[in-house]
Amino acid sequence: MTSYFSGRPTFGAATRRATLATVTALCAAAALTACGRTIQIGSGDTPTSASTSASASAPAPATSSAAPTSAAPDQQGSNSALQVVDSTARDAGLNGTGGTVVGTAVQETPPQWVQLAAVTSPGLAAPHLININQAVLYRFDGDRADSGQSNCNGTCAAKWPPVTIKEGGNVYLAGVNPKDVAAVRRADGKVQVTVGGWPVYRFSGDAGAGDLNGQGLDGKWFAVGPKGQKAVR
Repeated sequence: MTSYFSGRPTFGAATRRATLATVTALCAAAALTACGRTIQIGSGDTPTSASTSASASAPAPATSSAAPTSAAPDQQGSNSALQVVDSTARDAGLNGTGGTVVGTAVQETPPQWVQLAAVTSPGLAAPHLININQAVLYRFDGDRADSGQSNCNGTCAAKWPPVTIKEGGNVYLAGVNPKDVAAVRRADGKVQVTVGGWPVYRFSGDAGAGDLNGQGLDGKWFAVGPKGQKAVR
């Protein structure tokens, strides 16, 4: 069995059937529309929607979605647009991962685009988010929703890599409302995706697709739901 999103073999295909069936249904619904929104990212401010329309956020070709804006990622005082697209990367004609790393690999540079998909799985029946590599995404109780910042930096961010994206990139969605997706500028100047106002992360201890080794860790880390809520059993 191959992944609907990446076209690559999945890990533990037999245990992923329920997840992929859910994803396929969600994508079928998402493919009916290309609406979404454009958001502005500012340092220390909650991002706001610049526009909401099909034309403003229609899936862009791979060349344009990869192009950064004129603002450098380390210029914390600058604003730049980010497209949130209500369809999958595959629907936009994109292949691969956009630069999102696999498993425990370090994300050296922000991806050109990212994808968030809401799924259920044998390990967690509550809807939760995965990225293009089917890695589970998490939220941190040490953050505050809509605070405009992440409180996980330094060694924390090495253990819990933030879901970052290049300036001017596209966030593709399946089963997630574009209105619930935004971004904040981190202390190092990089742009981090948020869902329901909560910054989202990977866990360095998850080596394969669907791993949930970070679930409930330290009583503060939980898989993140499609509206930013904790996804718990």
